[in-house]
Amino acid sequence: MRRILLMGNPNVGKSVVFSRLTGADVIVSNYPGTTVEFTKGRMKLDGERAEVIDVPGTYTLDPTTRAEQVAAEMVSQGDIIVDVVDATNLERNLNLTLQLLQTGKPVIVALNMWDEAGHKGIEIDVEALEQILGVAVVPTIAISGRGINTLVQRLDEASTGTPRFLGCDRWSTVGHIVDQVQRVTHRHHTFLENLADLSLKPWTGIPLAVVLGLVSFAVIRFIGEGLIGYLFDPLFERLWAPVVLHLSALLGPGSFWHELLVGKLVAGEIDFVESLGLLTTGLYVPLAMVLPYVFAFYLVLSLLEDIGYLPRLGVLVDTIMHRLGLHGLTIIPMMLGLGCNIPGALATRVLETRRQRFIAATLMAICVPCMAQIAMVVGLLGKFGAAGLIPVFGTLAILWVVLALIFKAVLPGEAPEIFIEIPPYRIPALRTTGQKVWLRTRQFVADAVPYVLLGVLIVNVLYVAGIIQFMGRILAPIITGILGLPAEAVAALLIGFLRKDVAVGMLAPLGLTLKQLIIACVVLTSYFPCAATFAVLLREFGAKGMAKAAVLMVVVALSVGGLLNLLL
Repeated sequence: MRRILLMGNPNVGKSVVFSRLTGADVIVSNYPGTTVEFTKGRMKLDGERAEVIDVPGTYTLDPTTRAEQVAAEMVSQGDIIVDVVDATNLERNLNLTLQLLQTGKPVIVALNMWDEAGHKGIEIDVEALEQILGVAVVPTIAISGRGINTLVQRLDEASTGTPRFLGCDRWSTVGHIVDQVQRVTHRHHTFLENLADLSLKPWTGIPLAVVLGLVSFAVIRFIGEGLIGYLFDPLFERLWAPVVLHLSALLGPGSFWHELLVGKLVAGEIDFVESLGLLTTGLYVPLAMVLPYVFAFYLVLSLLEDIGYLPRLGVLVDTIMHRLGLHGLTIIPMMLGLGCNIPGALATRVLETRRQRFIAATLMAICVPCMAQIAMVVGLLGKFGAAGLIPVFGTLAILWVVLALIFKAVLPGEAPEIFIEIPPYRIPALRTTGQKVWLRTRQFVADAVPYVLLGVLIVNVLYVAGIIQFMGRILAPIITGILGLPAEAVAALLIGFLRKDVAVGMLAPLGLTLKQLIIACVVLTSYFPCAATFAVLLREFGAKGMAKAAVLMVVVALSVGGLLNLLL
């Protein structure tokens, strides 16, 4: 099987080209011995299957970072190299192109963002560039698919070209080539370019970020509540509830299998939140209460990614983050963590040092609830309005800042300056955005539903065996003495290790006061990551690093919970 490598500088559209070539079914892997990810997929080439690899972005084959080292090492593994070049920044990109041509590997150049180059008044003589480089050059607009078919048809033309002017220094060669093939004419800034400039200036960028954040969460809530009210609730109430009630009659209320599958009947009816059966709460919570909000969040996040806003947000908050001892790009895993802590934990890899990755992952695990948990908290405390929601999320925000300052003071090391390529604002392609949302949502369902069902199963078994009651008596001094919660809340704390959203839902039947609900929601967020996130963090930081983080989480949760118990 032939192996095709997609290589290029960061933010040149490699991932979009990859998506066009391979479709949505891909495999994300770590390069052996590293935490650097690359993506693999398949395509048909000359009637045969070929493997396509999206290599980590790099500016050079003379590596200065671990990601660039991985990219350089992967060159030897490819049969064909597709060098994806940003047509709007030809001079910077050709440095890598010349290095790839000197490897002796067959190369073809995809001159991507061809439309943006035209919009910026950049004209490139493609035929002249082909003659100078000695390899095929194909203009592409990956976001719309233009030129991709031509690129595939010309893959067999990939060759070991020999560029002219190689007697000079490499950057001198790049300058000669650009002089020969590129002409730039004057043009006025577009609306998107003016908006991009405003996004980076603090006096305009910060208000814009606040407004964008408020609009984003309003959109998430609108879409989530709409899907629940008009699609999922009617499906469960009108179609699924009668089926489960019929099963309830067959099994007999009070029997073991009834408690396991259906749970408890509330006033003779199915209550999908409080029944706590595998076929009631076990399915309703992840699919009807959580999935709509997760889908809405991933839709908004994917649009912000594809538009090009997130790198600007990282640069915008970099000064504030550095005062807290953090890197500006820490905002990326925090935002991803709002959707699901697992991709949030993986996104800490964008940070350069282990210290920064550890701090970011720990802050996220303690202070950033995932969208599934947020949905449950809003469902539980929304009826109290601001009096219920502000204390929970306000406490977590304050805790995030305080912990960041503590980490800055006690952990040695510095946060390096931010160096990131900022892409221009682009109109996202609906197909590409749709694929991204589908993959993320599908992954959430695959991760969430089994853990929710397992959590509900364990709770029911523990209740029947009397273990929950036993644990409640043992932990009573902590649960009731420090946190001011009833002993029955121990079940939620135990299940929170599997799924925090289910744990929050388990608070509903306990008849807690507003004060107790606030304390329980804060403690459930901060005391420990869910099992899936724990597994990722264990892999990222090892047993020793995870043990340190775990001890810190428990201490913080009990301290903050006890303080809230006193203050409220």
